Amino acid sequence: MGRFIANRMLSMVITLLFVITITFFLMHAAPGGPFSREKALPEAIMKVVEARFNLDKPVWEQYVIYLKDVIINRDLGPSFQRVGWTVNEIIASTFPTSARVGGISVLVVLALGVPIGIISAMKQGKWQDQLAMFMATLGVTIPSFVLGTLIVHFFSTKLNLLPSHGLSSWKHYIGPVIALAGFSLSFVARLTRSSMLEVMQQDYIRTARAKGLSEFTVIGKHALKNALIPVVSYVGPLVAAILTGSFVVERIFAISGMGKYFVESVNNRDYTVIMGVTIFYAMFLIVMVFVVDILYGLIDPRIKLDE
Repeated sequence: MGRFIANRMLSMVITLLFVITITFFLMHAAPGGPFSREKALPEAIMKVVEARFNLDKPVWEQYVIYLKDVIINRDLGPSFQRVGWTVNEIIASTFPTSARVGGISVLVVLALGVPIGIISAMKQGKWQDQLAMFMATLGVTIPSFVLGTLIVHFFSTKLNLLPSHGLSSWKHYIGPVIALAGFSLSFVARLTRSSMLEVMQQDYIRTARAKGLSEFTVIGKHALKNALIPVVSYVGPLVAAILTGSFVVERIFAISGMGKYFVESVNNRDYTVIMGVTIFYAMFLIVMVFVVDILYGLIDPRIKLDE
């Protein structure tokens, strides 16, 4: 286990450095800059502004300065567009909002998706299975921005049942959570069903049934653990993606989360915010993949992490 963790830590650091390097140079290679859309400034003032943010230096030198600030000082720099704000402050103030909505969405995905998949597999070919798979197929074909727009149009504007923006009460969470969880819930249900059907054909399941074990014990103790491995693989990156904010859903429901600020930073060429949010998301994703690998060993003892 120790060697596995050490190797993964090294791999995580290298991956993060790779992401930082690629993102930094691609961002600077794009035409325009953070102040190119502003009203034309006198040359002398523009030089002062560029010197303030080290934009007057060669790109490689900017990269070294940025990397040193991030690694040594854990400072993601000031925002170019939001005066008086640092990227650390923007992430610290917006991440809890995105994580709250995303966390509820992940719980909904797991609480409904896995049981629906299990029931569908146990009732294969019956109306319960056909209904569940019809809904799941419908769910994976509707993008989150379409679902979010439909919720706002019908349930907020036409029927006036749900709030259309903000997060000031529990009702405000219903729309964004449904829009965020819709696709993933459907996908997890289909994934659980197909995995359960495959596991239920294995010899050890037949052996367990031949021993006279109850169906509840066969499914809960022997089948479910192995059937959940593909689901765990999917849920790890899903948690990182949803908890760090959905760019489109947060815009539709006017939620002040990380996704909203990331979209604005791309539009405004706010270099430091783009880099900061990208690094934060990459770190989150890398950690969640590491957690998934650990869970593999806990769920299935046949998987040896040191090998």
